[in-house]
Amino acid sequence: MLVIAWKGFSYTLGALAIAFVLVQAWFFAHVLYWSEFAPASTAFMARSLDARRARAPNARLSYQWMPYEHISPHLKRAVVAAEDARFLDHEGFDWEMIQKAMAKNERRGRLVAGASTISQQLAKNLFLSAERSWLRKGEEALITWMLEDALTKRRILELYLNYAEWGEGVFGAEAAARYHFGVPASALSPEQAAWLAVILPSPHRYARGRLTPYLAGRISTILARMGDVQIP
Repeated sequence: MLVIAWKGFSYTLGALAIAFVLVQAWFFAHVLYWSEFAPASTAFMARSLDARRARAPNARLSYQWMPYEHISPHLKRAVVAAEDARFLDHEGFDWEMIQKAMAKNERRGRLVAGASTISQQLAKNLFLSAERSWLRKGEEALITWMLEDALTKRRILELYLNYAEWGEGVFGAEAAARYHFGVPASALSPEQAAWLAVILPSPHRYARGRLTPYLAGRISTILARMGDVQIP
């Protein structure tokens, strides 16, 4: 009886290990493909579209792929300054910022700070659900490693800028620039770029071009940092 139970456990464990490897291979195959070709959609976009269509069956997303060279360098610098200042220096994880965030959260006794890099955010947007769990965080870490291993920093930033959400159903730099300011992504000014970078954490909270005292302060901070930011 004990032998049968042990065999059952071994087979189950083996099957789980094989399934895990196959899932990771599926993720990595997509990452390799996206090193040359743009994703048609992302997990985050699919969730957004499902939610919108639950309210309006004919709803659509506002989105248009834009090559890296046709996106304003002001937006690239603003996003890196706001989201991941050491983007070019780390390999997917900013351990210094992680330690600072952990210390701040411990002092406050609750989750008030995060330290996700652009690569980590891209991993989540491309593939993962919105749930918060250790399992999902572990998968995010693995996909982040895949992105950093298979893609250049330029490609990672290009994908991030094209699939970040900048409003209700508004995805990517081109759609964001046209929706909020009526200009193409290539023509964004430093101030417009900083505004878009500042609303990234909570894009649904801010109407087109809205300026609050908080946003004005953050924009000034980002504008001051942009000159020192390096981009790929």
